[in-house]
Amino acid sequence: MRVLITGSSGQIGTNVALALQERGHDVQGIDIRKNTWTTRVPTVVADLTKTPGGDFPVVGKFDCVLHLAAHAKVFELVEHPQRAFENVTMCFNVVEYCRLSKTPLIFGSSREVYGDIHRHITDEAQADFVVAESPYSASKICGEAFIYSYHECYDLPHLVFRFSNVYGRFDCDAARMERVIPLFITKVANNEPIVVFGKNKVLDFTYVDDCVDGVLRGIEKLVKREINRQTINLAYGQGSTLVDLVNLIQLSLGKEANARYEPARAGEVTRYVADISKARTLLGYDPQTPLSGGIPKAVRWQREAGYLK
Repeated sequence: MRVLITGSSGQIGTNVALALQERGHDVQGIDIRKNTWTTRVPTVVADLTKTPGGDFPVVGKFDCVLHLAAHAKVFELVEHPQRAFENVTMCFNVVEYCRLSKTPLIFGSSREVYGDIHRHITDEAQADFVVAESPYSASKICGEAFIYSYHECYDLPHLVFRFSNVYGRFDCDAARMERVIPLFITKVANNEPIVVFGKNKVLDFTYVDDCVDGVLRGIEKLVKREINRQTINLAYGQGSTLVDLVNLIQLSLGKEANARYEPARAGEVTRYVADISKARTLLGYDPQTPLSGGIPKAVRWQREAGYLK
């Protein structure tokens, strides 16, 4: 199997690419930057906002395209909404490439499309496409809409995965994008203060190995056409507060956090817990790592990779 991954230098892209290679598959990456984690993933450096579908910088036929490339920091896109529009442009160019090349597509969407929901999510159809609560969520909603329309008009085979707070290996690239878990781990380890935006936030944190397992299952089943035209939550399926997160980091590091709590920022979701029953049924997805087990793994990886003293 040959898979094209956009955003292949990011956390999920790198982990999925390496996992595919370990299983004997061929991977081609596209990203706006080189992969800083590994040299094993062949990567074409290209700006997908400037690469129309009929002029993609790759050659050959692929069994599947995994589209992960995006500006992904919610509050950053509140401050710089043009980047959300760039997400839409990238997605459109990829969808057009898939239409022209007749290649099945998997789109990396987000739980942000659900908005700020103060209940358990029971159905992937419950995303509120009427009111987008941030430019980032609007960009993902728009991407999903293009993909659904391309299925209707051009019979484009596809899956949409809605990820939720993926963390773990290869998520420490602070120069590109600060992620809350590696940022908190680093600061607490260095006895530096942290600011927690939204003390009572309840989020569904997904350890990267569980996320990768779901994606690999989706690729295999879409390529075989065992499933098609499905939108699926990929998460752990359990909510944790940011206070829980800070406490687990303290326990894993054996240090006390100097934490200051501030209100959640504009555009940020304050409650989301995924229903993953559809992923279990369609993919055989069975996440193995709760936050209490994932944070020690994340701390260990950051230490082994040289990010902690």
